[in-house]
Amino acid sequence: MNKYHGKSTTVLKPRTTKEVSEIVKWCNDRRIGIVPQGGNTGLVGGSVPVKDELILSLANMSKVRAFDDVSGILVADAGCILQSLSDYLAPHNYVFPLDLGAKGSCQVGGNVSTNAGGLRLLRYGSLHGTVLGLEVVLPDGTILDQLTALRKDNTGYDLKQLFIGAEGTLGIVTGVSILTAPAPQALNNVMLALPKFDNVLPLFKEVKRQLSEILSAFEYIDRSVYDLAVKHNQGRALDAEEVEGAECFVLVETSGGNREHDEQKLNNLLESLMEADEPLINTGVLATSPAQFASLWAIREGLTEAVSKEGKAYKYDISVPLQKFQEVLDITREHLKSKGLMREGAVRHVVGYGHVGDGKSGNLHLNVVADAYTPEIEAALEPFVYELVAKYKGSVSAEHGIGVMKTHALQYSKNAVSIDWMKRIKQLFDPKGIMNPGKVLP
Repeated sequence: MNKYHGKSTTVLKPRTTKEVSEIVKWCNDRRIGIVPQGGNTGLVGGSVPVKDELILSLANMSKVRAFDDVSGILVADAGCILQSLSDYLAPHNYVFPLDLGAKGSCQVGGNVSTNAGGLRLLRYGSLHGTVLGLEVVLPDGTILDQLTALRKDNTGYDLKQLFIGAEGTLGIVTGVSILTAPAPQALNNVMLALPKFDNVLPLFKEVKRQLSEILSAFEYIDRSVYDLAVKHNQGRALDAEEVEGAECFVLVETSGGNREHDEQKLNNLLESLMEADEPLINTGVLATSPAQFASLWAIREGLTEAVSKEGKAYKYDISVPLQKFQEVLDITREHLKSKGLMREGAVRHVVGYGHVGDGKSGNLHLNVVADAYTPEIEAALEPFVYELVAKYKGSVSAEHGIGVMKTHALQYSKNAVSIDWMKRIKQLFDPKGIMNPGKVLP
């Protein structure tokens, strides 16, 4: 997004955990700030220096250390690129429990450090559950080795959880032990066009009821961001006449062990949806080939790129109740209108898309697309968006983390007692404040 800039002069690219340890100890002794960097795909400035910190890149630590094809437990360096790990696992018939649009460049250490959610959360859960162990270099250079391959270990404090989502403020993740999943033998997806947003929640309930154990993703896409994807050549799921009258879209993915069984379930679902007295959908397209399956996902994964091609995007990655998705978009749009900002030369679009988790809450990516980043637009959006999220008892960051962008907004999701204890933990681990300074905590 080109919003954050530091003035660093030096990047170090260690190849081993021992080298990371030596660098960190040297910096700690001299009170030199360190910014750990993975693939630089974050959206909150977490891997960008605030001032002139030393940048420590994990890119040269990219080896798979071990893989057990019975248990599915993978141990890898933090600098391994997510797509490379997926490619490594494919011949063993396993899949990584995380999938992101940025998989071609994001690194697993960064994924863990930001507790990345992504497209497979509905099926495999969060990294808090799938990560079994971590190797972390602490701020004084000590190596904390908790690279266990045990799924059951009930011996005291689960220290690894502190580093999952800590964004490098408590230490540098150098190794990850994670539970991968058996590769599904059959993958299917379907893009559904809905006449109105109010149908999304009942549709989710019906999809979950009929597809049950094979449901792996349920993605919401509002009409305006779908149109941007088509405009900027990210793909097209339906013909122009098929999207006529559609207010939003849903992409459903299934992954199971028997193609005929799964396709039958999907066909039964589509028939029941189309033949209902009051149909929840206008139409839908079911992928009939691997190429079509990939093209439907390409639309969803290309939304971020389409938005960036359209203009400068203010991105808000929030958790709110699913039934409030449209309300959040409408209220934000009306608020900007009332400020005289929904016009040419200012804000072009207010669009949304996201992941539906348990049906009660969801992860909405609220994007306000403007011609340029301006203090006027930012003042209109913040703290307005965060106050809206707090009203719904949601989270100001569902996936992207806090970084430098949302330190001031932490109070809208965490109470004073929680923030105080987070500060105490930071002080305990990093008394000299060298680890990713200016990030996460206000």
